[in-house]
Amino acid sequence: MRQPPRLLGLAVLSAVMAEAILLSGCATSATPPASATADDAPALRAALPVPESIATGPAASADLTPIVRYGRYTLVELVPEPAQRELMRQVVEVVIPPNLDTNVGDALRHVLRRSGYRLCDTADSAALYALPLPAAHLHLGPLMLRDALLTLAGPAWDVSIDDGARQVCFKRHATPVPVSANPSDETQGADRREVQP
Repeated sequence: MRQPPRLLGLAVLSAVMAEAILLSGCATSATPPASATADDAPALRAALPVPESIATGPAASADLTPIVRYGRYTLVELVPEPAQRELMRQVVEVVIPPNLDTNVGDALRHVLRRSGYRLCDTADSAALYALPLPAAHLHLGPLMLRDALLTLAGPAWDVSIDDGARQVCFKRHATPVPVSANPSDETQGADRREVQP
């Protein structure tokens, strides 16, 4: 049986009105009370909806961190990452192309390529740059940039970083790193010490 058009129209109209009433109830926003003072600012910030972006200016206090809304539920703080403030804290993964003539200097330049730093040219550093690159150093990481540089240079070298000029320099340790001529002597001595009461 077919319903009269008037009843169908009324059913549609009532459904639309019910939907409008429900949606208008969800669109409420909190407004600050008229008697709000400066001491109530933290409570008001928690009660008010967050705007699309909050710009800091001379009127904003120093302890507020500016934020921006991405999407519906994501708030992002507008502050630099620690690795962006301190460039030596960048995380790098080193994959050196396995060329036959790759040396430590080439590997260091490869690591520093997009870091913002460059190698300095000193006579002491030139000795390091000419050393052959061990196969164990063809793939490193992920590591912080400073640790990757120290790993490539080896334990006999110190790194000095000039953040103003963004230069990385290497120099030998003041005291040489002790290296045993015969590694088996050290292990035998350790075994003897363990056996003795």
